[in-house]
Amino acid sequence: VQLQASGGGLVQAGGSLRVSCTASGDTFRGYVMGWFRQSPGKDREFVAAIRWSGGHTSYEDSVKGRFTISRDNGKNAVNLQMNSLKPEDTAVYYCAAGRGVILSNMHNNQAYTYWGQGTQVTVSS
Repeated sequence: VQLQASGGGLVQAGGSLRVSCTASGDTFRGYVMGWFRQSPGKDREFVAAIRWSGGHTSYEDSVKGRFTISRDNGKNAVNLQMNSLKPEDTAVYYCAAGRGVILSNMHNNQAYTYWGQGTQVTVSS
């Protein structure tokens, strides 16, 4: 399984960005796809996740109502639309995939087996 992240960049506070993760190497029907982020000096933290089959989603509290995770079955991709961005959203964003992740464990980075390279998101004040 390979995950390729794209998107990100620099935006002013209040703006929007979209990051995408293209997956290859499996069918992904039994997978949960997640986005995590890490800023300097901090642990990697959960942002959002989606179950490939059924589309159940989960969000970290601070991004609820601002971020939307979605999947594109035709492109084997998972997108994270980020609106109303804040300087504290600045981080390297990583996509991840885990097979058979239960819903209550979607926030746990140890539940994910595969990781993409990070993509930088910088929000200026």
